[in-house]
Amino acid sequence: MTTKRVHFLTWAVAVIGLGASALVQAAAGDATPTANAAAPTAPVAAACPGLLNKTFPRLQDEKPQSLCQYSGKVLLVVNTASYCGFTGQYKGLEALHAKYKDRGLVVLGFPSGDFGEQEKATNKEIAEFCANTYSVKFPMFAKSHVAGAEANPLFAELTKASGTRPKWNFYKYLVARDGRVIDAYSSMTTPDDRDLVRDVEKALAQ
Repeated sequence: MTTKRVHFLTWAVAVIGLGASALVQAAAGDATPTANAAAPTAPVAAACPGLLNKTFPRLQDEKPQSLCQYSGKVLLVVNTASYCGFTGQYKGLEALHAKYKDRGLVVLGFPSGDFGEQEKATNKEIAEFCANTYSVKFPMFAKSHVAGAEANPLFAELTKASGTRPKWNFYKYLVARDGRVIDAYSSMTTPDDRDLVRDVEKALAQ
């Protein structure tokens, strides 16, 4: 047998061996993950609705807080005051927030002195009053205007979307998970009002 023929046969055996190895790997299927295997994708965060694409100082330390962090939540937005006949609603608002927060409700408080100047002078005083008197734990923001030409951007949009502006302290706006304003409620509507609670539960179910 010539040297060339020996080399040819050796090469053929090697090629056949490689082919058999490839067949074995193919038969194994997905037993061994490949480098190109798609990794599981992380859940996509809810997009921030235009209504919430705003930043306000936190009441306690005045650090900027983006409202986008509440995207996908049901919101009850309330303008609050410390010296009002409705100030006792803080207790009911905290109870409502605590009861439904695990299902996606967040109460947002915006102190204001627009009505009768019934709010304390400084954010520190307001924060201490809310914590010490009513043990408020839902998010509160720095004192601002909520009505008229100087209304903060959130309340300006809430007024436009609902067709009604706050008429006194503890006016309430219910906002759906997608940023749509569901309804507005007067200061006389208490946090445990049957219709308000029904609307909250309906929004949470969606």
